[in-house]
Amino acid sequence: MDYYKVLGLTPSSTKDEVKEAFRRLAVKYHPDKHSLSSQSVRDDATLRFKQVSEAYDVLVDDRKRAEYNIRRSSGGVGGRNYYGNTGFGGGRSSGGGYGYGYGYSYHKGRSESPPRGFAYRFEIVMRYMTTRAFLLNATLASALLGAAVVIDRGWDTLWKMQNSGKSFEDAMESIEKARSQNRRR
Repeated sequence: MDYYKVLGLTPSSTKDEVKEAFRRLAVKYHPDKHSLSSQSVRDDATLRFKQVSEAYDVLVDDRKRAEYNIRRSSGGVGGRNYYGNTGFGGGRSSGGGYGYGYGYSYHKGRSESPPRGFAYRFEIVMRYMTTRAFLLNATLASALLGAAVVIDRGWDTLWKMQNSGKSFEDAMESIEKARSQNRRR
């Protein structure tokens, strides 16, 4: 599905033009507006509303739009929606404003599956590893690991200061000898 065609725009359209086209088409095709229409008109309006909503969701977000444009220019879209599947369901709606989250399901009859190669999986891993949450968790884990190393080395240093030249085993041996001598007395 060509999101620019759905909204009646060109790839050079601005964000404001995308928003205006979406508002105009969302009002025209909103399911609540067609609740008293015949079943076929309702179904067509619902389908168009979902297409318009998905196109808006992608084209208004700079990152998603750039990714879509790359896939579009390489011919990689081929019947799939932005999320790589052929339907609207699956809980991938943005959840806020302009009627998102209706939960309608649309299948155009294509059974293409998203790419599953090494490059695709590597891209998914890299996207996850560059998220803010992952980087914050990695920083926290590094700080905790560093603190554990410092504390461990600190105990070793402290032990060596108090017991110069003795290993832990030697110290335990001398303690046992002292205890056995105290018991004999």
